[in-house]
Amino acid sequence: MEKKAVLKKAAASLWTEWMKPLAIVAAFVLPFKSAIADWNWVPTGSMKPTILEGDLVFVNKLAYDLKVPFTLWRVAKWKEPRRGDIVVFFSPKDGTRLVKRVIGLPGDKLAMKNNSLFLNGEKLAYEPLKTNPFAQETYEDKEAILAREKLGELSHWVLALPNIPSLRNFHEIKIPEGKYFMMGDSRDNSADSRYFGFVERERIVGKTDRAILSFDKNHSYKPRWKRIFSALDS
Repeated sequence: MEKKAVLKKAAASLWTEWMKPLAIVAAFVLPFKSAIADWNWVPTGSMKPTILEGDLVFVNKLAYDLKVPFTLWRVAKWKEPRRGDIVVFFSPKDGTRLVKRVIGLPGDKLAMKNNSLFLNGEKLAYEPLKTNPFAQETYEDKEAILAREKLGELSHWVLALPNIPSLRNFHEIKIPEGKYFMMGDSRDNSADSRYFGFVERERIVGKTDRAILSFDKNHSYKPRWKRIFSALDS
């Protein structure tokens, strides 16, 4: 009986001092992360040079709508994603959470020729750069090409890697209602809508425009101090 009493007391103490406080915190934190704000580690270079491997980006889940926590059900909607937004969404291929840029909206006609995009029959404006302002942070391929791409009201960096096999051409397609076309800024190193198709509106989790932390995994995860709480170029 004495042993049972000791175990019962220990269990009660464990619940009171550890489990109960953690349960209370989880009851507030998990719904908050699910429906209001979250973060997302970026493990690949598909969004270079805007987002680097090892960036932890802030995800604003209230950017477009309000969802029921732990679901994709929307209870209110006040805005739609626009061209150029960097969004977090669930891949239609396997459900993986991805970070890409919105390139095409519902109803848009989109084509690509030699890595240049054509939107509704008009070629996007590109401003090539002769020098690389990101040097060691972005790539080691000396043949890489950086340019500014004007997409709607926004202008952002795009990166081309000619030495990598990639899908650089596709015939004009029309984006269906309720769906979006996503692409990575590193155009030759991104698995995006060219490969897995359109993304339904319901799969879009939120918008990101800021890095919270950043660690260079190619150099012993050394912190990138300049990227901490920095705005993402858009």
